[in-house]
Amino acid sequence: MKSRSSGVERGGGRSSREGSLPTGGISDATFYHWKAKYGGLEVSETRRLRQLEEENGRLKKIVAQQALDLDALKMVLAKKW
Repeated sequence: MKSRSSGVERGGGRSSREGSLPTGGISDATFYHWKAKYGGLEVSETRRLRQLEEENGRLKKIVAQQALDLDALKMVLAKKW
């Protein structure tokens, strides 16, 4: 039976970067994705980016709710009484 490799060796249970950095239980792909996204940022910049992303998500929800409300109002006004 073939076994799938997830970047972790079966024998030692260590990935290629485990010796130098704590993994925190994340995959190599996640680590390198985060490194590419946040690698050049300072801690304060990373915090600010996270705050902006959260605010952006909140604002997107508000816009989506307003679009639903507008659509519902259009449907009500379109009815002929």
